[in-house]
Order: sequence, then structure tokens, then C-alpha cells
Amino acid sequence: MSISSALSNALSGLTANARAVNVVSSNLANLDTEGYARRDIELAANSHGASGGVQVVGVTRHVDAGLLGDRRMADGSLAHAQTRAGFIESVQNAIGTPDEPGSLSARLAALEVSLVTAAARPDAQDRLEAAAQRAGELTGALRSASNHIQSSRQDAEAGIESAVQMLNTSFEQVQDLNRRISDARGRGLGSSGLEDQRQVVIDRIAEFIPVREVPRNRGTVALMTPGGALLVDSTAATLEFTRANVIAPHLTLDGGLLSGLVIDGQTVPPSGPRSPVAGGKLAALFELRDDLAPDAQAQIDAIARDVIERFQSPSVDATLGAGDPGLFTDGGAAFAPVNETGIAGRVTLNALVDPAQGGDAWRLRDGLNAAAPGPAGNSRQLHALSDALSARGALASGGLGGGAGDASHHVAKLTSHFGQLQVTEDRARSHSAALASETQERLLETGVDSDAETQRLLLIEQAYAANARMIRTLDEMMQTLLRI
Repeated sequence: MSISSALSNALSGLTANARAVNVVSSNLANLDTEGYARRDIELAANSHGASGGVQVVGVTRHVDAGLLGDRRMADGSLAHAQTRAGFIESVQNAIGTPDEPGSLSARLAALEVSLVTAAARPDAQDRLEAAAQRAGELTGALRSASNHIQSSRQDAEAGIESAVQMLNTSFEQVQDLNRRISDARGRGLGSSGLEDQRQVVIDRIAEFIPVREVPRNRGTVALMTPGGALLVDSTAATLEFTRANVIAPHLTLDGGLLSGLVIDGQTVPPSGPRSPVAGGKLAALFELRDDLAPDAQAQIDAIARDVIERFQSPSVDATLGAGDPGLFTDGGAAFAPVNETGIAGRVTLNALVDPAQGGDAWRLRDGLNAAAPGPAGNSRQLHALSDALSARGALASGGLGGGAGDASHHVAKLTSHFGQLQVTEDRARSHSAALASETQERLLETGVDSDAETQRLLLIEQAYAANARMIRTLDEMMQTLLRI
């Protein structure tokens, strides 16, 4: 081998070592960078001429596509479970538990106690006013729970709109990155950085809609959902959704009063087993708006209806006429079963007995429509009100079941219902979290290992030193020849 050939080989080795150092340093610098995949330099023997040497063929980006896909599916499942569990937990908190002073159970119990206390001293104005106040606090607890449910629906509606906008932008970004990756590969340039960016965007999509990558030509990918919707290929799909400015209890998707989801001009089920976007946060937001929240509202409404109807009968208050509201009203009017939807958000204390509205608490003792105060020692009406709360009867609506019971029994069933739902949703959330954590750990094992990269640096250093010694030796040989 000639000296020039040996020198060429050594120089090619130094060049390869320099590129290798650059790759390793990039790996270490991006150890915690989202979407970054470990790189390896790809070397090959120099095939040009007979002198040998080494050439850099390219840089390989290492990604376990199957494991990455599993991680994305797990992330989507976790986001779905977290959204559902978070809502049920918030409803449970809004209703409260019996040991919490402001809970629905505690408010009802306080009303029961206040009526018994007032019946023991019907002449005591402070006890009558306390009973009226407890009744008002019970309606406030019902309205608060109902308002929370409707506020959650409103938040879900806004979340859907935001998600649709983000997804449309992300689909276009993936399509643009596909084009740039294809162009870079077509010109023989590296595309690893662009692929990192694309991975981050697809990860973001997968949280809202679970997707699978389908490889296409020259490094491009298509995105499909497990439900069969093609989101990105030669073109990017367009999602459409029209946000409602106000969400009321009677507004539903089935009733045609709320927007569903449209993909490329075609209306699709936004949630459920037949939905092409099922399994991620987007579907969970639709489930919250269209299923979970309306069901919660129906159960709260059933309790509110039961409480109202217990006091609306003339058999409880003989001063009531046909069509007159009782102790509790539907926004000031008598309650009609046809108007049950949303009643928990409209229930109020009858103004006739509410001192805060100019009413008189003595009407609890003498009847709502009494013309004047009756005998101060007459407790019959107060006992009738107390008996109405403890009377056993089945709920006229809702899905709580439990058979006949007094008002406290039905509220306890409501609390138990959401407690059981919370246990179920928490179990699903825990399972999804464990799966997401496991797949993420497995994916990290295929990523950058700082110890391994440091070992590679030591090997590169040794190779660099060997090539440098070769060049130094060749230089000494040339100097010796020149001195002859």
C-alpha cells in the first residue's frame, strides 16, 4: 500500500470519527428531548478505488414502531379514562358525603332536624326562621350540584371545539412534515430531525384520537384510527364541530340541538363502539357531554322532584289549592312532571316562607296560603312537613332504584350511586395509567442510554487516536524520505 493510500485511509477514519462524535453528542444532548430517537452512524468500506478506507453512509434513527404504537394507544386510553373519572369524581364532590357539612345529605338531615325542633316549640320565631333557612340551603345544594353538571358539559363543549381545532392543525403539520421528509430523502439528505418533529405531533394527536402509523414511500406515513378513519395520507382529513354558546339540560345530541362530529363532510358517531374516533380524550369529552352528564343530571333531577312533590300535595298543607306550589317550587311555580329535566337547577324555596324574599316563616306553622298567623302553639302543620320527609315512597324517575324509602334513603342511594361509579372509573383509570407507564418505560429502554453513549465516546476516542497516530507516523516517514 502506498503512503498516499494509507494517508487517505487514516483521513477517512478521522472524518468518520468526527461524524460519530457529533452523533453521540447529539444523543446525549437530547437525552430528555420529547420525540427524540437515538441515532447511530452507519459506516461502510470505501468502495471507490482500491485504497480502502471508510465512508459514512448515513445516520440511522432507531425507533421501535410497534412499541411506539402501543404507547400511543395506551396514552389515548389513559386520557379517555382520566376525563371520565375526573368528571364522576367532581360530581361526587359536588354532591358530597354525609360527613361533610355542606353535602346534600347533610342539608337534608339539617332540614329534618330543624322541622322537628320547630314542631317542639312552634311559638319560637327563631326556630321557624331556622327551618326556613335550612330548607333554602337544601335547594341551594341541589342547584349547586346541577350547576356543576351543566358547567362540566359547557367545559366539555369548549374542550371539543379546542380539540378539533388542534387536531386539524396537527393533521396539516403531519402532512407538511411528510412532504419535507420525502423531499429530504429524495435529495439524499438526513430527515431524522423532521421525523422527531413528526413523532411529537402524532403523539399529541394520539392523546385525543388513538392512531396507528402506516408506512408509506420515502419515509412518509399515513395515520389511521382503530375504527377505520383515515386521518392523514395523501391529504389531511378535516374535522368539523359547531360549538353551542350555552348548554342547557334539555340540549342533547340525540335531540338534534347539539353538534356531533363530521370527518371530511361525513357525520360520524362521536363516541361509542361504532365511533371511528373512540378511545381517546375527544370521545371522552363527547361521552361526558352526551352521556355521563345527562345521566347525572337525571339522577339529581329525580331527587329534586321527589323533594318538591313531598310538599306540594294539599294532604300535607291544607291551605294549598290545585296548581299551587308547595314548600319547594320550580322557579316560583308549581312543579309539573313534564318539566322535570333540569329541575334541580331551578328548585327554589317558596317565597311565601322565605324571609330573605319578604316572606314569613310562620307560614311553616300555619300553612303557606294562610290568611293570617294562627295559634302560636299549633304544631300540626310542622309535624305534617316533617312526616312528609320521612314518608316512604319510590322515586318517580331516574335510575337509582332501591324501592320505597324516605327522602334520606333516596339521597343516600344517590350518593352511593356516584360512589360506585367513581370506583369503576377509578379502576379503569388506574389500569390505563399502569399500562401507559409500562409501555413508556419499555420505550425508554430503546432510547438514549447515557452510559452506553459514554462507552461509545471512549471507543471513538481510541479510534481517533489510532488514526491520528497513523497520520503522525506517515508524516515522519515522509520527512525521513525527504531528508534522504
